[in-house]
Amino acid sequence: MRKHLVAVVAAAAALLLVAGCGGTSGGSNAESTETTVDGSLNKVVVKGDPSKSPAKANGRKDTFIATINSPSGVFLPGFNDNGWDGNAQQPIFASLVVTDDSGQYIPDLAEKWDISSDQLTYTFHLRDNLKFSDGSPLTADDVAFSLTLFNDPAYSGGSDFSDIGIKGVDAYKSGKADSISGIRVIDERTITIETTKANPLTLGILGGQVLSKAYYGKDYQRGHLDYLKDLYGKPLGAGPYKLSKYVDGQEVRYVANKYYYGGEPKIRNLIFKVTSKDTALSNFQNGETDFDGFSPDKDNLDALKQLGFASVRESTVPDMSEIWINNLKAPFNDKRVRQALIYGLNRQQIINVAYKGFGQVANVYAAPTQWSYTDKGVNKYKFDPDKAGKLLDEAGWKTGSDGIREKDGRKLTVRYLTSKDTDETIPIATENYKAIGIDFQPEVLDGDTIIERWTQGGDWDLVGGFRTNGLSDPNDAISEFVSHDKSINLTGYHNEEADKLAKEGLSTQDKTKRKAIYAELYKVLNNDPPTIPLSYRQSIAAWNTRVKGVENYSTGNSDAALVLAKLSIE
Repeated sequence: MRKHLVAVVAAAAALLLVAGCGGTSGGSNAESTETTVDGSLNKVVVKGDPSKSPAKANGRKDTFIATINSPSGVFLPGFNDNGWDGNAQQPIFASLVVTDDSGQYIPDLAEKWDISSDQLTYTFHLRDNLKFSDGSPLTADDVAFSLTLFNDPAYSGGSDFSDIGIKGVDAYKSGKADSISGIRVIDERTITIETTKANPLTLGILGGQVLSKAYYGKDYQRGHLDYLKDLYGKPLGAGPYKLSKYVDGQEVRYVANKYYYGGEPKIRNLIFKVTSKDTALSNFQNGETDFDGFSPDKDNLDALKQLGFASVRESTVPDMSEIWINNLKAPFNDKRVRQALIYGLNRQQIINVAYKGFGQVANVYAAPTQWSYTDKGVNKYKFDPDKAGKLLDEAGWKTGSDGIREKDGRKLTVRYLTSKDTDETIPIATENYKAIGIDFQPEVLDGDTIIERWTQGGDWDLVGGFRTNGLSDPNDAISEFVSHDKSINLTGYHNEEADKLAKEGLSTQDKTKRKAIYAELYKVLNNDPPTIPLSYRQSIAAWNTRVKGVENYSTGNSDAALVLAKLSIE
């Protein structure tokens, strides 16, 4: 689902830009030494001394500055086309429930919830005296409105309720009913939702961010949602902060919400600052930022240790990078060509350049941090240009006089859309693919242009530079490939066995059974790959130790707003 994607409108799960570090080098005909990541890694490796904090940071007594990739200004949950906007929304909007680091659901606006024995009916009990940031009350009516809005016939955003089937949605969408029968407000603090499909993800899907009916619903008419565009930049939520100022490409400013149910945050001002990898370390060193993420190489770690004031956390990130393939377009609709693209790319070398070896080649559509992860019985697709060439031969692509493969008078040309921050892939892929007769043509574009090309009209071959992030449930990374919604399944991939297994994986709450099902699904997707899986990675997060409570914070995590609300400055 799109709520997991940072930087794209796709459907697997949210995407972070693949952060490069240092220069790039050309490809190699030899497989580089294999590197791995520890899926359980998450520890503070350096504890800083707040007395060594730079003067510029010390001058901010009531402001916390973290970094973020540039959002587009759509600050309305469920309507943004990329996860960067989703990250910017988090401090503003509260959810019924969120998940902690272990993936367990914890209360947010809902103090508790009940689930029927058949796993079809969910009852949420709201906290007492909830308010939005303008002081207006938040009740079960607002929850009902939010769920109705996301199931409106005109809704085309990233919140997908099709896998749980709220009772009465079809009748509402078709105009046969004036409301959704499965959504029942019991009283101001209690709401019951009846679904038609048992699904282990239902609690999280129903328990999302809540919108004000009085604010977002005053002009609501079924089938007409364009009016909401005027409110994208004027958000009203119940989170710990409210929007103060947005400067496109520079920063998002927030001020503490005095009506927040957990109490007004101790740090009055929050700033999400847009920075680049080239300036990240200097900005942090000079005290211009309080929290940032860095590539986990020895140079960065040593530099951060020498600062004195920095605390540092090393962790394996619950995400994976991929290169998306247009499966609807020839020659990529041929499984052999997609396999050749994987065999023919030295993915380990890309990891060595991008992460200085602090990563692992990905072959499974799950992160090593996930309980479902297993690579047993999975083809590792080790770098093998000869194997890639044979597959292309089998697919009918023969080498021409100029070294480029041809079929039916057509050259094997591959256009690769990517961003400027991921150029470490370009020289390696260009050399690797040239060696097997592919004319590889990279196009370096800004994020908005990539998204437009990617999502409209099918004018693309490969798309790189993004990550599927926030991976927790095994469905997260594969849901886009088994969706029949074109706005979600941007690759156009279809495999009946994958569809069947994915459906089975959502039919039970039993983790043991689910793990066995997804192990088989991973094999199917590995043999018939929808994308080029690239890497898993480790990361370094560093923060100014004068700010307390940051050790549990990560931008984009489900519980990020809860952590932000409790931060304090020494």
